[in-house]
Amino acid sequence: MNKILVLLVTLFWHLQAVSALTIEITEGAEGALPIAVVPFGWEGTGAGPGQDIAAIVGSDLSRSGRFRTLPVNDMLARPHRDSEVEYRDWKVLGMENLVVGLVQPNGPDGYLVRFQLFDVFKGALLTGYSIPTTEGNLRTTAHRIADLIYETLTGEKGAFSTRIAYVESITGSDGKNRVTLQVADADGYNPQTILNSPDPILSPAWSPDGLRLAYVSFVRGKPAIYVQEVFTGTRQQVASYTGINGAPAWSPDGRQLAMTLSKDGNPEIYVLNLVTKGLRRLTEHYAIDTEPSWSPDGRYIVFTSDRGGKPQIYRVPAVGGKLERLTFEGSYNARASYSPDGKSLVLVTQQGAGYRIALLQLGSGRMQLLSGGALDESPSFAPNGNMIIYATKTRGKHELAAVSVDGRVRQRLSLQGGGDVREPVWSPFTKFNRRDQ
Repeated sequence: MNKILVLLVTLFWHLQAVSALTIEITEGAEGALPIAVVPFGWEGTGAGPGQDIAAIVGSDLSRSGRFRTLPVNDMLARPHRDSEVEYRDWKVLGMENLVVGLVQPNGPDGYLVRFQLFDVFKGALLTGYSIPTTEGNLRTTAHRIADLIYETLTGEKGAFSTRIAYVESITGSDGKNRVTLQVADADGYNPQTILNSPDPILSPAWSPDGLRLAYVSFVRGKPAIYVQEVFTGTRQQVASYTGINGAPAWSPDGRQLAMTLSKDGNPEIYVLNLVTKGLRRLTEHYAIDTEPSWSPDGRYIVFTSDRGGKPQIYRVPAVGGKLERLTFEGSYNARASYSPDGKSLVLVTQQGAGYRIALLQLGSGRMQLLSGGALDESPSFAPNGNMIIYATKTRGKHELAAVSVDGRVRQRLSLQGGGDVREPVWSPFTKFNRRDQ
């Protein structure tokens, strides 16, 4: 089943330069659950809210690939509360679930958003909430509603209220290339520039609390690792040794950063304690060790090494100890990171002349290809583990893409106007993902 949904988002990194991030759903799952999200009613004077909450909720559910939303023009009725619902109107349309809602004034510049979710064929109310919000937080409120609906119907947490970070490179009207580190909502809206630089920005990584980003920035042509507060912009340089300073990765408790340093000669994996500033070397080999990533329980670190002749994925206890090779299929496997449940790894694998995103089941050792591009890289799990965002090269241009862990749902995210988007990373689950907290 193919579905197209295009969302245009304006990103401002320069007063004279404007670009748009386009999200296109290219493939959804067969058997997606039919659901109707009725436009929410307005009980107040004036024009009402400046956002169509129901449209945002429907868009979120559609983007997941798990739901097939009913077009508004096909609806036989427009109920706003349970007393107005006639289940036969929705049964005849083949809808299994129904969402209705109402927005009411709630003090100066405030709203109260009420919604209800029904099982049409059982004729039963499944859940319903009243959420206070403001004009500036209406989109966030809509994402929270979509999360509640998703979790009620699938039993899994929704990730619509989370955010993504990515690196954008675009040529401005002055002819100069600028690189920015951007943070946006998971649907691409509300982009904010975290860092603006004429030099490369690499390997952004979210802290577990969602408040900070670690990344590599080139200062006077030299790579250094920084940690930056997302909301305040305050940043601190944490590693600027001679040679390579790269690939920062947060420990699950947010107190340590694993990284790649070549200060002692060869690129090796080190762990920096952000509290004590102590630095501990984890690997020691004449080969290249790089791209560390922690397991969710903090016990292990996986990394890429060519110590066997070709790049492969290895695992080492976070406290040090015996290494274990995890990948044996293919001549190139790199950039691995754990799924939120710790049962699998997403990684980049070489297939012929191309580089694809693959999922490695740690229990069975089975590897499943998820992407089909010529140059796919930098995969990152959504915090619920159901989707993976990654960078890809299409028609000579770097874009973002997303795929479900079963490979059935696919999206493409591209920057209009000739720019490139790379190095995506999905934020964790945290209350700080919600601007109304």
